[in-house]
Amino acid sequence: MALVPLLAQQSPDRTRPPLLGPPPPLSLPPIQKRALSNGLPVWVIEMHEVPIAQINLVVQAGSGDDPAGKFGTASLTAAMLDEGAGSRSALELADAVEFLGADLATTSTFDSSAVRLNVPIARLNDALPIMADVALRPTFPEDELNRVRQERLTSLLQAKDDPPSIAAMAFSRIVFGPTHRYGTGAVGTESTLKTLSTQDLEAFHSTFFQPTNAALVVVGDVKADAVVAALEKQFGGWKATAPARRVEVPTARQLTTGQIYIVDKPGAEQSQIRIGWVGVPRNNPDYFPLQVLNTVLGGSFTSRLNQNLREEHGYAYGASSAFDMRLSAGPFVAAAGVQTDKTSESVREFFNELNGITKPIPADELTKARNYIALGFPSDFETTRDLAGNAEQLIVYRLPDAFFERYVANIQAVTADTVQKVAAKHIQPTNFAVVVVGDRTRIEAGIRALSLLPVRVMTVDEALGP
Repeated sequence: MALVPLLAQQSPDRTRPPLLGPPPPLSLPPIQKRALSNGLPVWVIEMHEVPIAQINLVVQAGSGDDPAGKFGTASLTAAMLDEGAGSRSALELADAVEFLGADLATTSTFDSSAVRLNVPIARLNDALPIMADVALRPTFPEDELNRVRQERLTSLLQAKDDPPSIAAMAFSRIVFGPTHRYGTGAVGTESTLKTLSTQDLEAFHSTFFQPTNAALVVVGDVKADAVVAALEKQFGGWKATAPARRVEVPTARQLTTGQIYIVDKPGAEQSQIRIGWVGVPRNNPDYFPLQVLNTVLGGSFTSRLNQNLREEHGYAYGASSAFDMRLSAGPFVAAAGVQTDKTSESVREFFNELNGITKPIPADELTKARNYIALGFPSDFETTRDLAGNAEQLIVYRLPDAFFERYVANIQAVTADTVQKVAAKHIQPTNFAVVVVGDRTRIEAGIRALSLLPVRVMTVDEALGP
């Protein structure tokens, strides 16, 4: 399983359709809710256009559930699920899946873990036993663990020489602190990775991978009764051992004073800028106004940040912003890689836009943002994978069943007054952390001359910690 980039900078989305006016409501196939004999929930969405099935097992545990001092456990556990399971080795699993024309993936986020199978319907009954082995009976072989561990250690080492990765990791550590779970990437640190053992992974798996803490989502060319019967054969014997007690990730202490951190990277070809603070959790009541606000600010190609730094000034290839909403409050961050000789000018323009978003948004700009979200929304439900992934979101974040059907209406109901109120609450640039990774000798004087916030200079090692 390939290691996901540590925090890739997002480019503004250029794929959304043209703005033609408010779209019709989204109509989705119904969710048929069943359960296996052991209580494992099964959600079935029938789509008969293509003879494919997507089966996702979602487990309500992720990197936010890593034990103290063992950051990276959930991510490494998920990565190791298909490195040996049941009676098969990693290579035998890969060969068996490929022979069936299927795709089997294991993954985790801060909030959940998942095993996902995409398979032709004709091969479904052959593929389900393999999926069940991977999800329920991983063997965590020592040699494969050492290989995966080394790959991750190598990636962490490479990240320390990559300015975008340095900026992302330093920003998280500065905003959340080194002891908060969100202050460290999902893969953990060099020191924690070196200590993780097969026993740690087995303990995480036995604690959280239980039918009382999981659900199956099935989307595709299936009939509910038949697919539930097939799933019963493979997952019905899965027994819970003890309640999976999750420890809630505490809400991080919010920043109350702003600071600019220059992380010195001599010879850097660009300056990487990250600006923000602690954002909001997924269940925040301001969810829909924040979607509109962020679309105006930095969530689309025509957003203010991108139009300013890319189109108007040519300082950057792209500039964006995002609220990363998790079970606990994740980060809000505005980001760009900019020309070294335009670093201070770019920071100034970031602050111009961050301060400007708290002022009333013109009616035409608000309408464009709402329509941009609404018109692009149906594209998130085009495939069986899309539908299954969105159903996972309903489960992980305990959203109402009709959440997606009502999404467009809730977006269209957002007013300029509401956006201004949530902006005042969630966008406060004077309290933001500003992380700039670049060549200090070329950028420090200009940044200090801005007189925006106090400035601190750090080495890469100081910014990233042990």
